[in-house]
Amino acid sequence: MKIQHLLALIPFIGLLGGIAFANKVTPYVFGMPFILFYIVLWVILTSAIMAMVYKLDPANKEEEI
Repeated sequence: MKIQHLLALIPFIGLLGGIAFANKVTPYVFGMPFILFYIVLWVILTSAIMAMVYKLDPANKEEEI
């Protein structure tokens, strides 16, 4: 499996697999309940990870003719 595919799996696992472990309200982070902060964090991380996938993809390095 290519590194791009493994990187693309990270947000999927983080959001769907981690929600069960992050399902807490009491610790507030930046004024948000922890579960909401966790989701917002993964939205931002997903954008960064997809940017890395785009940069690592060899199909994006070819010149268009």
